[in-house]
Amino acid sequence: MENIAVFSPKEPRSRIQRAMRYGWGRLLQRQELFVALVLLGIGVALSLSTSTFFTNANLLNVALGLSWYVIAAFGAAIVIIVGGIDLSVGSTIALSGMVCAMALQQGLGVPAALLLGLLSGAAIGLANGLLVGHTRLPPFMVTLGTMGITRGLVLSLTGGAPVSRLPAPFLFLGQGELTLGWLAVPLPIVWMLLVAVAVSVLFHQTVLGRYIFTIGRDERAMLAAGISPAHLKTVAYTISGMLAALAGLVMVARLGVAAPMAAYGYELDIIAAAVIGGASLFGGEGSVTGVILGAALIQIMRNGVVLLGLPNQNQWQFVSIGGMVLLVLLLDFWRRRRA
Repeated sequence: MENIAVFSPKEPRSRIQRAMRYGWGRLLQRQELFVALVLLGIGVALSLSTSTFFTNANLLNVALGLSWYVIAAFGAAIVIIVGGIDLSVGSTIALSGMVCAMALQQGLGVPAALLLGLLSGAAIGLANGLLVGHTRLPPFMVTLGTMGITRGLVLSLTGGAPVSRLPAPFLFLGQGELTLGWLAVPLPIVWMLLVAVAVSVLFHQTVLGRYIFTIGRDERAMLAAGISPAHLKTVAYTISGMLAALAGLVMVARLGVAAPMAAYGYELDIIAAAVIGGASLFGGEGSVTGVILGAALIQIMRNGVVLLGLPNQNQWQFVSIGGMVLLVLLLDFWRRRRA
């Protein structure tokens, strides 16, 4: 006899609640969907209020600027997922770009210079991870300290002067294009997509990825399983440093100059992109799609302030981004209260 679901008149509410909790209701509570809807609404509003937002040139500029933000934001998201925070990402971006540029000026080949840039970022991340993981110092204070040290180191390397006249093969990595038939994709966007795929594989296909989420949700469970949270946090911060370094290399290759004050203040945007995209500051939550959406939202908000010609644009950009972060934090708190 065919099984037929019968709803008791005494429990329709509980059935509906369970369906909402595990079905459409759970989908509607996903932060990525909320950010996507906000992004769509802002895009429509800007396209109606300005004549330049939906032009190819403007969207391409937004996408190019988005590329190194997203790469660094992936690393920031990994740190946030394990329950930490990394304020040194902006300084690490500047350091890696400067180290690579100076190595190129000294006649080192492009592969070796790129490797030095990546290693410099990994070293900052490793220092952060060792201090946070093994001494249990507060992540905010540790990375605030390394942020200042790293920025001072960048300034001291050249006495505050920028480094330019970089070789063409290196500049091609940021200014070249990948041609796929009729489609020409700028290389910074290609690097961003490749990193997105790599981080997605890390999150969903590796043991390390599962551990990263587990330690953010329940550190005691990791200890009970005989796995050192300190080691995992060290790995997470090192990955963050390497991704920040990669973002710095892409940025310098695109702009053609390594400046000591490059990426100054980027910490807010990068961390905000991860948080807005669903990386919970409580730990244990985050996604690749969310980071991309969060970074896109920030870039479009900044772009919209400029296109609308608002006075005091820098102030309005900070106000809009800060307000969005607070809104997302309240949404995250509300979701956790209802869970």
